[in-house]
Amino acid sequence: MNYILFSDHTRHKLLPFTHTRPVADIRCGIMTMRERWEHYLQAGTSTLTPGYLQDVYMLLLSTDNMLVNGAVFASKELSEAILKLEQGQKLLQGDTLLAARTSITELDINDLLPHNFDEIQYTGPVDRLEHVWDIFALNDRALRNDYALLTERSAASGAQFEGVTVLGNDLYVEEGAEIGAGCIINTHKGPVYIGRNAKVLEGTMIRGPLALCEDSVVKMGAKLYGATTIGPGCKVGGELNNVVFFANSNKAHDGYLGNAVIGEWCNLGADTNCSNLKNNYDEVKIWDEHSKKATSTGLTFCGLLMGDHSKCGINTMFNTGTVAGVSCNIFGAGFQEKFIPSFCWGGPEGITTYAIDRAIETANRMMGRRGKRLNAAEQEMLRYIFEHTAEQRNWFAKS
Repeated sequence: MNYILFSDHTRHKLLPFTHTRPVADIRCGIMTMRERWEHYLQAGTSTLTPGYLQDVYMLLLSTDNMLVNGAVFASKELSEAILKLEQGQKLLQGDTLLAARTSITELDINDLLPHNFDEIQYTGPVDRLEHVWDIFALNDRALRNDYALLTERSAASGAQFEGVTVLGNDLYVEEGAEIGAGCIINTHKGPVYIGRNAKVLEGTMIRGPLALCEDSVVKMGAKLYGATTIGPGCKVGGELNNVVFFANSNKAHDGYLGNAVIGEWCNLGADTNCSNLKNNYDEVKIWDEHSKKATSTGLTFCGLLMGDHSKCGINTMFNTGTVAGVSCNIFGAGFQEKFIPSFCWGGPEGITTYAIDRAIETANRMMGRRGKRLNAAEQEMLRYIFEHTAEQRNWFAKS
């Protein structure tokens, strides 16, 4: 069986994060959507995604393909239903395609399947990413489910760390992790998962549910509230509340960030602060990049949503429900605009275009500090995004 995770129309509602990745590679909980599917299916996966991403995310085809919706949270029951599908059958919940088994060897993401496939309705519960704010809003449930899944054959950690206070019994610590003296870890409100080689420096206070993924670092004296995920290779400090960091991003200093999502290879300068609650306690609206209009989240709390490779300077202030695109360089006194298109340079005193070659150089310098570099396909992906977001930047400059 050849497993392919596909991105459906939901990808448009998950910008700016789906500019640079398929829906399946969004992190929510301890794992990405892909990692969770691969765990349940016990198999590797490839990806069907828009053309400009396809060279970055490989697609493998055979005469027996199982297509699985990458926006759907994998579960034991759903995986079992998918594995029962026969050739020419598709599994739906309502109008949402969950999975299909096909011998077709040429797939079009915009016209996925012939209409003559036999339909099977799935009646069990299904969680899926439908809006960009779901990434942090569903993180609590995803964290708890992932913790149970990853530790089901292991007892909670019995490791002892000098001078560390642990409240409750739901702490799991992977091999090589370090926890400094004076740390307080409270698992009464939810489990805490500390990944391989992660470091929690002295004086940190943690309240679950929370995950520190592999090689992540929490700086001294940080205050981390659940439901929060610190992805692989991230460094965080200050105060965090219900935040998802994808991977290799930094908020290493004081400042507040709440109800937020930070992509990969981002850096938030010292004392960056983000509002996540309006003064009138009204529902938060954010800018929908695809529909080009403001949309209500239905949430009272919503903070910063920042795409890959974006950076901000020291003392940056973000308003409630701010969306920043890919490869932005944001700085300046006062509150930033609530929508900052990809490849913008500047802040309240004026914004210009961040030249693509300079943006790629900056990305490579940051990645180089961790022994990585943009490959040719990733550079072409960024150039595509730069060209196809030019209209947004032009509109921004005129407004």
